[in-house]
Amino acid sequence: MKVAFFSDIHANFPALCAALETASGLGAEAVVCAGDLASGGPHPTEVVRLLMGQRVPAIRGNIDRRIVKLAAAPKKKRPKGKKWAEAAWSVSRLGAGELRWLSALPSELRLTFAGVEARVVHGSPLSDTDCIYPSLTPAAFAAKLGEDRPAVLVCGHSHIPFARTVEGVLVVNCGSVGRPYDGDPRGSFALCTFAGPAAASARIVRFEYPVEAVIKDLSDRGGPKLAPRLYRQGVKA
Repeated sequence: MKVAFFSDIHANFPALCAALETASGLGAEAVVCAGDLASGGPHPTEVVRLLMGQRVPAIRGNIDRRIVKLAAAPKKKRPKGKKWAEAAWSVSRLGAGELRWLSALPSELRLTFAGVEARVVHGSPLSDTDCIYPSLTPAAFAAKLGEDRPAVLVCGHSHIPFARTVEGVLVVNCGSVGRPYDGDPRGSFALCTFAGPAAASARIVRFEYPVEAVIKDLSDRGGPKLAPRLYRQGVKA
């Protein structure tokens, strides 16, 4: 069984559509999202509605959590400042139904595919803001994971994709569908193959999407103030 794991869509609808089309073309039978879905781009409503409509299993990321917190607070008491600006814009665009869906998302998922257990978190098992990088050492991994030992651990948040086995656990960072940070402007996701109780493998998939259309929408819609080069170059700042 092939499963596509997405993370960090960041309100980039064309990238999400391209990722779904690519995953389907590669034989993915299911899609799971590891958070940061609806902020940091020009299409929060479209992204949430598509995920809702296709009943994609998803968890909330740290940015989704920020959206939910803002939406639940009285307008006069909502946090302000640069840190909250992107989430505040998304709140202004999302409807009540989309906000309810986001608020109901769990912080993690435990799923079983072909007898293989997969734990899906946003950052790491420690928190949704902790990162797992390709340089992860066995000692650092043990500190993050504790006594829990799923066959597969899926995460995002860092926007740096990789897949490798650490201490007997297949660790998969999906990278970012909509806001790559690793110097490659193409979106990324992880394609995992589950072939039995002790058999799982993963690879990172890169795909093209219409970057210039997203940059235009950011400007036309009055969305987050992001420099076009971040999308064109696939960098964080």
